[in-house]
Amino acid sequence: MSGVNEIRKTFVDYFGRNGHEVVSSSPLVPRNDPTLMFTNAGMVQFKNVFTGLEKRPYSRATTSQKCVRAGGKHNDLDNVGYTARHHTFFEMLGNFSFGDYFKDRAIELAWNLITKEFGLPKDRLLVTVYSEDEEAAGYWKKIAGLTDDRIIRISTSDNFWAMGDTGPCGPCSEIFYDHGDHVWGGPPGSAEEDGDRFIEIWNLVFMQYEQISKTERVNLPRPSIDTGMGLERIAAVLQGVHNNYDIDLFQALIRASVEATGVAAEGERLASHRVIADHLRASSFLVADGVLPSNEGRGYVLRRIMRRAMRHAHLLGSEQPLLHRLVPVLVREMGQAYPELVRAEALITETLKLEESRFRRTLARGLGLLDEATSGLEKGGSLDGETAFKLYDTYGFPLDLTQDALKARGIAVDTDGFSAAMERQKAEARANWAGSGEAATETVWFGLREKVGATEFLGYDTEKAEGVVVALVKDGKEITELKAGETGSLIVNQTPFYGESGGQVGDSGVISGAGFRLVVTDVAKKADGLFVHQVTVESGAVKVGEAVELTVDHARRSRIRANHSATHLLHEALREVLGKHAAQKGSLVTPDRLRFDFSHPKPMDETELAEVSRLANAIVLQDSPVTTRLMGQEEAIAEGAMALFGEKYGDEVRVVTMGTALEGEKAGKTYSTELCGGTHVSRTGEIGLVHIVAESAVAAGVRRIEALTGDGARAYFEDQEKTVRNVARELKVPVGDVVDRVAALVEERRKLERELAEVRRKLAMGGGAAADEVAEIAGVKFLGRVAEGVSPKDLKGLVDEGKAKLGSGVVALVGVSEDGKAGVVVGVTPDLTARFSAVDLVRVASEALGGKGGGGRPDMAQAGGPEGAKAADALDAVRKALAG
Repeated sequence: MSGVNEIRKTFVDYFGRNGHEVVSSSPLVPRNDPTLMFTNAGMVQFKNVFTGLEKRPYSRATTSQKCVRAGGKHNDLDNVGYTARHHTFFEMLGNFSFGDYFKDRAIELAWNLITKEFGLPKDRLLVTVYSEDEEAAGYWKKIAGLTDDRIIRISTSDNFWAMGDTGPCGPCSEIFYDHGDHVWGGPPGSAEEDGDRFIEIWNLVFMQYEQISKTERVNLPRPSIDTGMGLERIAAVLQGVHNNYDIDLFQALIRASVEATGVAAEGERLASHRVIADHLRASSFLVADGVLPSNEGRGYVLRRIMRRAMRHAHLLGSEQPLLHRLVPVLVREMGQAYPELVRAEALITETLKLEESRFRRTLARGLGLLDEATSGLEKGGSLDGETAFKLYDTYGFPLDLTQDALKARGIAVDTDGFSAAMERQKAEARANWAGSGEAATETVWFGLREKVGATEFLGYDTEKAEGVVVALVKDGKEITELKAGETGSLIVNQTPFYGESGGQVGDSGVISGAGFRLVVTDVAKKADGLFVHQVTVESGAVKVGEAVELTVDHARRSRIRANHSATHLLHEALREVLGKHAAQKGSLVTPDRLRFDFSHPKPMDETELAEVSRLANAIVLQDSPVTTRLMGQEEAIAEGAMALFGEKYGDEVRVVTMGTALEGEKAGKTYSTELCGGTHVSRTGEIGLVHIVAESAVAAGVRRIEALTGDGARAYFEDQEKTVRNVARELKVPVGDVVDRVAALVEERRKLERELAEVRRKLAMGGGAAADEVAEIAGVKFLGRVAEGVSPKDLKGLVDEGKAKLGSGVVALVGVSEDGKAGVVVGVTPDLTARFSAVDLVRVASEALGGKGGGGRPDMAQAGGPEGAKAADALDAVRKALAG
């Protein structure tokens, strides 16, 4: 049992057999402790269980927890690669009791594991206890048979653990392994304790008190156990090596680094290979847990880790990006225990490749400029802060890299001058912002962005997290408290809530804390990375600095994700059906529906719409994984990723891919590839169904489709089915016969309408009142009639009949429709067109009907008007015109 994977499994299986729930490692980004940059211990995910805020269905647990210590209080970065046991990423094996067993059982379980399961010789083991903890010392004597000389009492805080200034705390007991007298060093507590002979392999924390204040400590009602054993350390012991980098896992990674660079892992180069191996693990696991390189927060720490490894690759003479080529080896070694590595392998590879490609350009340019700027400096000199800032601001050369590059030459950097130059640039940016024409209410966000920094978005991986309130705003002004019933804006240091952008609406949900509850109605992005939560305080009051729990409305987010992923599928389907010109021109993704605007010169017909739906749903039914990678924008577009209309992208972009094309020129290849910062389903099957409900024009050459997915589409179909059943019931036919029955009714109606029109024509030209009979005006025969219910298009035929009947004369017919409007047609026989124009006569009739104008020929003209009740007046107007 010497391999790392076997050791991990043995530990977890052992505690599983002893009644412990085997709990998966939590992410490296803590969801329940906003004060931590990274998960740095096994107990982090159980913090709220220990404090009583959270209940779990088990009282014992065991984990192999992935941890990172590379920022804040726990920062081992600079030591990594040069010491035997410093790492940025490590695994912490642990067992936990939440008010179940305590010291005696914890010591018994630990001793049996290391002496029986792991087979370590008892005479190589010794322990420390807190000087006041005679209870623990007694158990070590009774259970392990240790003598007093192998139980070392420590009076310092090294053997007393505390969660913070207040809260759970208790004494510790550490287990040490003696590597032998051939290694220099003494036991803990001795003058030589910093040596490497005695190595701590396991720390047992007996959580038995609660610190109420600096002077008050009380017993916990349910004492608990929290232990931590470094996997790399115990592996070194079990594999008979003294240096963690000599264990099988690191040796596999170092061999891969040696093969890729052609440089042996010896002498001065050994440290570089170790740095690369360690930092590859940290970088890969951080990316797998949703952290991407950036210039702030966790992303900045990741970038520092990456770039430190990349600089060592440069020192080894590697001319091409190296780290991404080592990812398959890491996945092979650790992917079985941590499947998230397998799922994120493509993203990890692309992220490392992109970062190293960019870094190499920065490194070459920056080192050249640095050499030029320091050519006159001797050892002990200092590079001025202005130059260091110029390297950073203009050429992208980080301050820590400048310091690292000059360290070997004994040259320092004026960091105060650097900070002054940085602040001066920020002040100029603030002044430019204030004068940019932005609304006064917007300027507050820029100031807050400078003050509190960008909000870290956790929502790609979780819908629930904890954060700290860093700012509150109401009516455009910064405040310190929001009370019950008040509405305002809240900003936290990290959030799972998505801020509206890229067509996707902001999330809603709940933010709660000690004695207060807030409803989140919307989230917006402001001032380049500030997530502003619009909130209403439902109860209590929230203040700046308070810890909060943020919970996204899961059902709403799920519908938004489905609709957003559907837009990608529809975009590609439209391009397949209509052509490559069908590019996105805008979109809106809400929980209820989606709309998608695209370039196309004409309306889509039913066949085209059906084909788009078919193609999109074929990918939905694949239930294929939706993957995300980080790439350079130019590289991503060169590989076929589509940029979305109106979206702004940085040098690094998220590339979302989904589905495998089943037909056409892309058959067998990725179906959809787009640049997108939104949230998406994890598999296409989660979309459920895509149904287009409308297609319309937006502007010249731009069309819009609206669609529904999942439950929305299902509800739509249920409503449509209900309508069809109601129609069938009214028609008294089976549902399957509705179309035929409606078609028959339509045809029957058309036939009746034709017959009715014919009857009306005959009535219109038949007898009538005396006022409608042929009259003679100024020696000209005149036939004028009001034709109720006759359509305007039939009036011309009736006028022609009237003209034939008169032989010589003028005919005027006014048709009145059911809505009260009127149409008028005037005809003049050819022998009279020299005296009377039908156009002139129809215009006077139209004026009487409340209309204007009219047109036609001298022998036939047509007009209309809104006042059908004045039909008789229109005929009188024609008579007067004839009479002159």
